[in-house]
Amino acid sequence: MTLADRTAIAELIVSVENFNKSETDCALELVDIYLQDEKQSDYNVAIAEDSNSKIQAYACWGPVPLTKGAFDLYWIASRPLSRGLGFGRALMHWVEQSVMSSRGRLLIIETSSKESYKNTVGFYSSIGYEEIARIKDFYDIGDDKLILAKRLS
Repeated sequence: MTLADRTAIAELIVSVENFNKSETDCALELVDIYLQDEKQSDYNVAIAEDSNSKIQAYACWGPVPLTKGAFDLYWIASRPLSRGLGFGRALMHWVEQSVMSSRGRLLIIETSSKESYKNTVGFYSSIGYEEIARIKDFYDIGDDKLILAKRLS
């Protein structure tokens, strides 16, 4: 991803219907950190483009501090109209390969249990992620934090 992609990424993030304003702001903050500081090593960002070079999905991930081989997936999102076309699946495969090439062994995802995240959780499950923990009422009353994981090695 390059600075020239920032506007397209921002449009994609805003188009995700289950992201609230705080989530959108947080996702864009990580994109900006990645783009503005070449020396930072906390965040990686990758994009998936269609045959016309239009960005259809993006992901942000990085190593978990103080661990050996654990990585967090911070964000992955696809344009609503491109869901089900394989962009997210291909991007997740690429992220997993990148994590393994960095000696990563575990990829962790934290997400919401809200109904609006049901398809997101289903996507993760379909590509081999398992719920390993749940913190009740974490984000709000009735909105649990789900922690999903996949062992990569």
